[in-house]
Amino acid sequence: MHAFRPLLRKSLFNLFAAALAVGALVAPRTANAEALLLIEADSGKVLQAENATIPWYPASVTKIMTAYVTLKAVKDGKITLDTLLTVSPTAASQSPSKMGLRPGTQLTVDNALKMMMVKSANDMAVVLAEGIGGSIDGFSVMMNDTAKKLGMTQTNYVNPNGLPADGHVTSARDLGILARSFLRDLPEYEYFVHIPAIRFGKRITPNFNKLIGRYPGADGFKTGFICASGYNLVASATRNGRRLIAVVLGASSGTARAVKAAQLLERGFSQDNLSWLRPSLGTVENLVPVDASPPNLREEMCGGHRKHPASDDDDALIATNGSGSSLTGGEAKVTFFTAGLQPPLMKASELMASAPEAVEPVVVYTGPTRSGAALVAAVAADTDQQATPKARGKKSRIARKPDAGSEAKTAAAKPAAAKPDAAAKNDTKGAAKPAASKHAAAKSAADKSAADKPAASGDQAAKPAKPKAATKPPAKPAPNNS
Repeated sequence: MHAFRPLLRKSLFNLFAAALAVGALVAPRTANAEALLLIEADSGKVLQAENATIPWYPASVTKIMTAYVTLKAVKDGKITLDTLLTVSPTAASQSPSKMGLRPGTQLTVDNALKMMMVKSANDMAVVLAEGIGGSIDGFSVMMNDTAKKLGMTQTNYVNPNGLPADGHVTSARDLGILARSFLRDLPEYEYFVHIPAIRFGKRITPNFNKLIGRYPGADGFKTGFICASGYNLVASATRNGRRLIAVVLGASSGTARAVKAAQLLERGFSQDNLSWLRPSLGTVENLVPVDASPPNLREEMCGGHRKHPASDDDDALIATNGSGSSLTGGEAKVTFFTAGLQPPLMKASELMASAPEAVEPVVVYTGPTRSGAALVAAVAADTDQQATPKARGKKSRIARKPDAGSEAKTAAAKPAAAKPDAAAKNDTKGAAKPAASKHAAAKSAADKSAADKPAASGDQAAKPAKPKAATKPPAKPAPNNS
């Protein structure tokens, strides 16, 4: 009997260590920790869960539900992808990220969806909501009804784009359920969640989901960011016919969330032969919700200590040497107690830092569905519409580079261009235009001494010039970036 005691103690110790490891895997951590989830798309089996049932601000991953409700209406025959929708003043007033289309502009459901899912355009989310639900409130009711039917018990929607609003919450658990439902219920429209890039006029916008075109097998879904939520990502990938879904909420940067998701997916794909060693965590629907308030990461994400304003398109690389990093165990750590038996992981940080696979962007445009020569004309028209705003943006950011002569010609040809000229701080001719826009073109060839006068009174010229007034509306909700 005495001979068996050491073995018994060792066995009990191993069981206790295993229990602690499993407890750490599923138990909530501190309020400011990330929420992580990895599941099988087909079965819903949970492979990893950490803070997965703590309420969280969804930010722009809200748009997965907006796309789901929209495409369900298409599938049910209530609308078509060719249905024309109109940009309302409410839609146009949404804070960035957005397409910036003027009120009254029309575009198809198809193009609005592509812009929303790739550019994460808040204005396009409202265009879809108003076109299908009649209003933001009406569409939010549809979103909440759908969430209830899908079993998303921790979710409540207030708007279609995820901009900050009281009571707008979800959880990693519910997002996993939503992603599974999208793949199950709308397989014919799945391409909307993995478009690598769009081209609108001359502008090319890559998908903010950095796994697309970089991580082998990546095939969806959506990113999100507001200051309170941190950097969120729902991602999916398929390997050898097996599809996994990873959810990362509250990461420190756009690249960090992609690295974490890649690590989760890689662990999942490499553990097939060790599944018998791991305790079953059940299915995503059976994860028990936690009754708590969502953590608010505003100070951490957007406080004064950050050198640059946080945004959903964040290219900052994270440190991977384990110093203060809160990666999913980091590249040098492990999560499962069986991880010592796993093959080494790929270096996800290097993968996310690499250039994406070269692809042809999907063309999006305003107006009705077109093809051939009509499509070329529509793209050309959108390009022309972009010319004036682009000039304004370049001149306001890059001082002394614009050709003053060419600016004067543009102003003479297009009186409406007086605003962009006034917005250029360094453009002395433009500074004079607010006072006398009709005479500005005539005086464009005047001697340099005349141009020096507005420069000397630049502060005064700036007041009536409208550039600051023009940039104030988007700046107002800057903390609400999505």
